[in-house]
Amino acid sequence: MTGTEDLDRIVAAVMEGARYRNIDPQFIRRICAQEAQKRRGFREVVKASRSKLHQVGGAYQEKGMAYAEWEVWLDRLDGGLRNPAMPQFCREAMQYHASTHERLLILETFFKETLKSITPVHSILDVACGLNPLALPWMPVASDFSYIACDIYGDMVDFLNRFFKAAEVAGQAEVCDLIEETPSHPVQVAFVLKTLPCLEQVDKNIAQRLLRDLQAEHLLVSFPARSLGGRSKGMVKNYGNHFEEIAANENWKNIQRFEFANELAFLVSR
Repeated sequence: MTGTEDLDRIVAAVMEGARYRNIDPQFIRRICAQEAQKRRGFREVVKASRSKLHQVGGAYQEKGMAYAEWEVWLDRLDGGLRNPAMPQFCREAMQYHASTHERLLILETFFKETLKSITPVHSILDVACGLNPLALPWMPVASDFSYIACDIYGDMVDFLNRFFKAAEVAGQAEVCDLIEETPSHPVQVAFVLKTLPCLEQVDKNIAQRLLRDLQAEHLLVSFPARSLGGRSKGMVKNYGNHFEEIAANENWKNIQRFEFANELAFLVSR
């Protein structure tokens, strides 16, 4: 792309699309700047930037999010997480995000098994969280737990803060760009669930830095065992090898491996 093209104009054009306007503007700007270095034409850069943003986040929200409908539903749920109707609400909503939709099949066992050795969990940081905080009814948390979640979608963050309030838990959601800065909240466990492959599409070296910089006693890291289209394509083997390469450069105390039908997970104790 020529030097006369204005990055601000590219970002504005990308954000005109309904699928992208709720993404953190700084994250969009980073993607646009990267694509502008590879291409010359304005339209080509805008198209490539939108494609990359779709790969990183949009592909997981193909059904769209029914935030307004969910908030009305939440208003009817008194009693927070103790309300017997809360799990039903959470399951219904989690179907709308591809990552949590896949986890519904193993929801009854995923957190119970992966977090068993550190139960009860007192504090959680969930990065690039999607709708995963809605899995709280199935997490082995302490009575006084706290939950911090972050994602690049501002509208999702707003909804999650509404959910935390309705669930009557000490939760907070915030917008964050993990490429730019790692959250500094000290916690017992940080969730990095099916996140690294997406981030590595933007920064191929981020995995080591992110896992190293998270201020957590434990890390729950997972990878998809199948593509969004349902194909395995040797993903368990490839991601397992990738994680072993990351771990080889760290002095971690213990690593537990968990293999589910559609997700490969590791609990790291540091």
